[in-house]
Amino acid sequence: MKAKKHSFFFILIFAFTLYSAKGQTSKPKSGDFGAVKKDSIYFAMRNADSLRDQVDAIDIVYHVLKLQEKKAPDTTGKKLRKVYYSVIPGVSYAIQSAFGIATAANISFYTVYTDDENLSSISLTPTYTLSNQFFVALVSNVWSPGNEYNSLGDYRFYRYPSITYGLGGNTPVSAATRIDYSYLRIYHVVTKAIHPDFLAGIGYNLDYHYDIREKDVKYGEETDFEKYGLKDKSVSSGLSLNVIYDGRKNINYPVKGYYMNLSVRPNFTFLGSDNNWQDIQLDVRKYIRLPANTENVLAFWNLNWYTFGKAPYLDLPATGWDTYSNMGRGYIQDRFKGTKMEYLETEYRFSLSRNGFFGMVIFANAQSIADWPSGAFSTVQPGVGTGLRFKINKGAHTNFCVDYGVGLHGSNGFFFNLGEVF
Repeated sequence: MKAKKHSFFFILIFAFTLYSAKGQTSKPKSGDFGAVKKDSIYFAMRNADSLRDQVDAIDIVYHVLKLQEKKAPDTTGKKLRKVYYSVIPGVSYAIQSAFGIATAANISFYTVYTDDENLSSISLTPTYTLSNQFFVALVSNVWSPGNEYNSLGDYRFYRYPSITYGLGGNTPVSAATRIDYSYLRIYHVVTKAIHPDFLAGIGYNLDYHYDIREKDVKYGEETDFEKYGLKDKSVSSGLSLNVIYDGRKNINYPVKGYYMNLSVRPNFTFLGSDNNWQDIQLDVRKYIRLPANTENVLAFWNLNWYTFGKAPYLDLPATGWDTYSNMGRGYIQDRFKGTKMEYLETEYRFSLSRNGFFGMVIFANAQSIADWPSGAFSTVQPGVGTGLRFKINKGAHTNFCVDYGVGLHGSNGFFFNLGEVF
């Protein structure tokens, strides 16, 4: 699961930090927080002894509150548990919304246990911010037994005062205007395996924006939103045709393999869409364990996002509007928007503590948005940054992620997730 970029920062992290540092012993014993084996994440999730040597937030809470220790895991070779829970209530922060109150909840589980079974995940993220934004997202990735079917759901409601900067890949900060709207998203795709790790299927996608109002526009100025076609509501309703290759076993922390998702979405007026237009996305990811005998990962992400026809302004490709709102760390959401977008990111994830509780990442990304109305790619906007990782649930290997990214023209900020960014 991945929580939305609108962060989740919680007070107990300080207690976790203090105790994890205390637990580093010079000669760790089996079962101590300081001990760890050089097992892969995939193996650790299925090996009781390896997991017992790892530390997560649950272990630390049990220790700090002096609760009864969790029952020792079964070492007969069976999976430790079918279900893993991660919940983080607290104060949220995002560049576009400032502070707020949020909860990130994740359930990760196996439908059955086999060595090749993929981890399923369901996340719920309700948030209210000081910018009077309210949004709730329910995102699911559920596998049937044997990985024969994969069900992907994305249901959201937003009441979302926010900032838009116009169209194109080089819009100035001075072009910012406020835009208020409500938004309902209903996406659901079901795919069937046609070869191991290779799936194809169909779905339905609805984007409904209403009560749209542009504010803070200078007198006599015509914004890109007005030039493109200012409306008080927009509806995009269409089918989704998907071809997916998913070699990941754990979407919370992939350690090796490839992921590819080709999505073709034709929107039709007979389904209620304002216009007949098309959306095509190609999402490709690669994970390399580096060094090979560690849990450190070098990851690559490439997203190509194109629209054809007259897509509504708020449905155009834009910074931070991918499925999990993670694209473009270093820039505010919607900083760049256009009819076409190409994106590339690389990240190195590595452990800081032998017990697996602390980790760190360094990352770099680049986004190119097509100019408007020419449609030409003429600029690239880079971003770089680093971040910390705190293990919330070792069974599902769910990390709480705190990142700081920097972009051009003074753009920078903190970005938070429950689960890795990609």
